[in-house]
Amino acid sequence: MSSPSLEQGLSNQIADLRPTPSQLMWRRARNHRGLAIGSLIVFIVLLCGLAAPFIAPHDPYAQDLTKRLLPAVWSENGTWEHVFGTDALGRDYLSRILYGARISFLIGISAALGSCLIGAALGLLAGYYGGRVDSVVTFFVSVRLALPVVLVALATVSLFGGKLWIVVAVLSLLLWDRFAVVVRSATMQLRSQEFVVAARAMGCSTPRILLGELLPNLVGPLVVVGSLEIAHAILLESALSFLGLGVQPPTPSWGLMVAEGKGMIFFDSRLIALPGAAIALLVLGINLVGDGVRDVLAPEGKA
Repeated sequence: MSSPSLEQGLSNQIADLRPTPSQLMWRRARNHRGLAIGSLIVFIVLLCGLAAPFIAPHDPYAQDLTKRLLPAVWSENGTWEHVFGTDALGRDYLSRILYGARISFLIGISAALGSCLIGAALGLLAGYYGGRVDSVVTFFVSVRLALPVVLVALATVSLFGGKLWIVVAVLSLLLWDRFAVVVRSATMQLRSQEFVVAARAMGCSTPRILLGELLPNLVGPLVVVGSLEIAHAILLESALSFLGLGVQPPTPSWGLMVAEGKGMIFFDSRLIALPGAAIALLVLGINLVGDGVRDVLAPEGKA
């Protein structure tokens, strides 16, 4: 028969061989194909946007009517001087697409951060206090869900103008409901956990419990929702710019570029295809990243 000390030593060795939760998470992340593809797409687009002043072959605002509507390099008479050709005002299309990535990321991330602050604050208060506070927050969420996002954004931007900060503010005020619902549900599950009860018994203040105990445990859900809302904000900004109520000319916005090229759809489809493909590729990459983060953080809920 084996001695107790030998059994204890074997059990300790087995416990040491078991991977930690963080190691399991990184292992799932490395093996997740969708997360890898999405991260690569987002990284490339983000790198192109950040490095646009250094890699763009021309000034995206410079107009030259003698070079208007030049074809792309893969078309007949195309040249490497303008790889993607030029638009109706003679501006280099590749340079405008590279700079357009900066606008899309700026609006998407800023709108997601603003809506996260609003939704997370309301969700924390509703989930922790419950009762009347929860009823009031639930009422605001119901009112927000009853409002059509696109129509409200169109009306607001048409009234106050299409400046960049106005578009970001409008999108932030229209995309906070998902954050509030997710944070409220998660907070209701966490408020009865032992660490929250212990903090309350030690006399910690309510802000200390909300910000120091509950909020760190909500980072995972917030990251997942935030990634999806970034893609949503980019699509909404593109729609507003396409309708002429978003980012105003001559700012190189992908949605605005689609709107400027719609009149040439039957004659020069690249004016719509190139910025449209950029929007679709970026949104696809962000959605893949969001789905991958969800699967890594909560594999038991993977579809």
